[in-house]
Amino acid sequence: MAKNTMKPQTYTEATHFYGRLWTSFAILMFLMIPMAVSVHYNAWPPLTDVLRGLMGVAPVFWTVGVIEVFTYAPMLGTGGTYLAFVTGSLSSLKVPCVLNALDAAGVKPGTEEGEALSTIAVATSSLVTTLVIALGVFGIGFLQPILENPVLAPAFDNIMPALMGSLALVYFSKNWKLALTPLICMIALFVCVPSLAGSVGILVPVSALIALGAGLLLQKAGLLDSKKDSSTTTDKDA
Repeated sequence: MAKNTMKPQTYTEATHFYGRLWTSFAILMFLMIPMAVSVHYNAWPPLTDVLRGLMGVAPVFWTVGVIEVFTYAPMLGTGGTYLAFVTGSLSSLKVPCVLNALDAAGVKPGTEEGEALSTIAVATSSLVTTLVIALGVFGIGFLQPILENPVLAPAFDNIMPALMGSLALVYFSKNWKLALTPLICMIALFVCVPSLAGSVGILVPVSALIALGAGLLLQKAGLLDSKKDSSTTTDKDA
């Protein structure tokens, strides 16, 4: 009898296989929507107009997309990364949910526990988001007067700053010396150039690089407090 020499896939290998498969399927579905609209209405825009429109938008989205992979993948994990990039809303929903879940459970990203927890957090966020959107679509007639109320307009305009600010405060308080440098740099940059407020996708990795540089300098100077992390790790190992 011939022995089965095929090596069983590990969790990571299987996740990459199915992640690439379903991501390719999702991209195909996204492309089929404009194709279906063009076929239904028999409206085919000239290729030159499409390319002209893409030249002004696509390079920015492609650049941000590549940067977000390198920025968010380490904290989202393998399964969470594929799921998050298919469902979208990384900065506003997926990443805050993952960071909050990891912090609540006391788990570090990059570990097996972090991988499982990140995937569950992204999946839960996706399901809840889909449910909320479905309820909003069916109940838009009742919600429209509330959403368009001028009294509530300032609250809706500040949802993102409130979400990211409350989440960032938890991490800033853990090591304020490390958080101070990128915080000051970004505040100074936005005050001097307010138009950069629309380039958050590019500035997030820039601030991450600033934080890494500041962390290396502080570590060399012996100003970073690593005792808390080491004691936590020791307690968990014990």
